[in-house]
Amino acid sequence: MHVVILAEFAAASGGAEKVAVESARGLAEAGARVSFIQAVDGPVDGLLDHPGVRRVPLNLPDVWSLPAWRGAVTGIWNGEAARRLTAALDALPEPVDALHLHQWSRAFSPAVLPVLLAQPAPLVLTLHDYFLACPNGVYYRFDEAEPCALRPMSAACLAAPCDPKSRLHKAVRVGRAAALRVAAGAAPLDVIHVCDASRSRMAAMLAGRRLRHHRIDNPVRVAPDAPAEPERGDAVAYVGRLTAEKGADLVAEAARRSGLPALFIGAGPLDDSLRAQGAEVIGWRSPAEVAAILWARARAVCAPSRWYETGPLTIYEALAQGIPAIASNRSGAAEKVRHGETGLVVEPEAGALAEVFRVLKDDAVVARLGRAAHAAYWQAPPTLAAHAGALLDLYRRLAEETAERRSGRNGNFNDGTTVAAMR
Repeated sequence: MHVVILAEFAAASGGAEKVAVESARGLAEAGARVSFIQAVDGPVDGLLDHPGVRRVPLNLPDVWSLPAWRGAVTGIWNGEAARRLTAALDALPEPVDALHLHQWSRAFSPAVLPVLLAQPAPLVLTLHDYFLACPNGVYYRFDEAEPCALRPMSAACLAAPCDPKSRLHKAVRVGRAAALRVAAGAAPLDVIHVCDASRSRMAAMLAGRRLRHHRIDNPVRVAPDAPAEPERGDAVAYVGRLTAEKGADLVAEAARRSGLPALFIGAGPLDDSLRAQGAEVIGWRSPAEVAAILWARARAVCAPSRWYETGPLTIYEALAQGIPAIASNRSGAAEKVRHGETGLVVEPEAGALAEVFRVLKDDAVVARLGRAAHAAYWQAPPTLAAHAGALLDLYRRLAEETAERRSGRNGNFNDGTTVAAMR
């Protein structure tokens, strides 16, 4: 099977790119032939160095690197991206059996959708966020520091000053969302969700659209090993971008109130304020370094997202190592945490987190949670091989249905069907 993976970057700067790259590698290891189409020039993850992976760079600019007016226009509709993608697909040396799009907000733009929908192979979109429905992509009111409750693209949505940057940026994002609806048209779309909560929310947001929903976990690349000993750790760890919507400030405040230190691995707009509070912020580290730091120092890993985060991988990676996880009750990661058994699920609020941090001062509690987390995770781990197998099953099924529709044997598209390809 020949699969085309489309992502805007070829190295992880966020969860979507990480999953795209790892999926490509997993599919190649499973015997598929993979063409990885990379929109923006830049670093390339070593995972793509595999004989089964062909990397196809389009050398497009990141819209954020362009002058404001040009970035705005290009972000809404990048005709050059459509032209380069068409040429790249035409130049592939063998027929394509499936197309899989992971991102489109930084270079591809909605302009690539008509190109992909015109291909004879089925198209699948993984929804790492809410861009298919919500203009700012995270269904979150940055002006109110709360999840959004408005219907996407309604009059109230258009008027809301919810963008993290400015009203002008909101206007551009609204333009892109409108262009996306035009680009998709009435075409049926197969979409993959990485958590049950996202699937439920997106189904409601996109009611009336011809969508078929599929559920596949993100892969987690952690090798089986003996569980960590988190009771020996000295801090609660936060891994990721240091932003308010991800709750980095909540971790710092809870640490101050509880007297249990917090360790921040990552960078972002809250860098300076966290350091000013005396927090330990060590910046970005490689995946291997992060794993080693967590193994040595983490009593727990905390991801207290204020937004409806679909699936923070750091929670899964912590559970895999036998480190208790503290997950926001608004995030998809909460579905993987057994409250009071393998970790704790809490409201993203400083007082609630502080109470949890105080509980984690007890070595016996931390040890119990950590051992249970490790045992539960490895009963059915979402490995790279399992992820690739679920994708291949889905691609084959969709390819067969596409062939049947073309032959006239089956002209139906079952709207709203949920396929639990992998749990």
